[in-house]
Amino acid sequence: MTHSEISIKASSRLPVDQKYSRFKNGMMVIDKRFCGPPGSGNGGYVCGRLSQFIDTPAVTVRLLLPVPLDTELEVRETEGGVILLDGDAILARARPTEFVLEPPPCPSCEEAEAASRRYRGFTKHWFPCCFVCGPDRAPGDGLHVFAGPVEGSELVACPWVPDTSVASTRGSVSSEFLWAALDCPGSFTFPQPAGEAIVLGEFRVELFGDVSVGERCILVAWHITSHGRKHRTATALFGESGACRALGLATFLTVPEQAWRKP
Repeated sequence: MTHSEISIKASSRLPVDQKYSRFKNGMMVIDKRFCGPPGSGNGGYVCGRLSQFIDTPAVTVRLLLPVPLDTELEVRETEGGVILLDGDAILARARPTEFVLEPPPCPSCEEAEAASRRYRGFTKHWFPCCFVCGPDRAPGDGLHVFAGPVEGSELVACPWVPDTSVASTRGSVSSEFLWAALDCPGSFTFPQPAGEAIVLGEFRVELFGDVSVGERCILVAWHITSHGRKHRTATALFGESGACRALGLATFLTVPEQAWRKP
């Protein structure tokens, strides 16, 4: 079975089970550190923050509008999930989900490091200050997730060692940063269209276990299908032991570059 023939099952709409729900209407602010495109939040990070309002192992988040930085945003419960609001504008929707995704074998650390040196974002990047994959972020500021092609494979991969700035109160990596790390590698699994940027449209993630600060992880991503401006990809996060700690299934959209540039 090739990576493009992965078995995927997802519910189109699942009710929020009362025994899992811990939601209370609240507010959210996306700090400017966690930008993706200029002036807006990194898609994976935003999805990860919103997923924390739904206490199930797997969550789907659909991004509808760019999420502004340093702005109080409302999180509101709805039938089947939650929504993120800026005033009356709905920015994103999140709901419980289910999906089955078979990860590929994990590359070796040496293979992942060699792949990362081939990261195309080093030569051209639409969002060079992206919190996750931007090469212009200082050490200890961005995540420095630089996934490049694995030689002799359809995969892209890179090593990732989370630092103390992404730790939760329990000492492990906070879940929104796992979502963030799973996001960007998928956007480098297919060719970049000329004059267009690549942004996250929808993200499904399932987390299987904690990741420790300082743990030597490997991120792997692969392309599934493309239809016009929509591109479906998958990402796996492997811990230092080689166990898969998280899986992501993303839909990326290609959009005119100028729509995301600062005025």
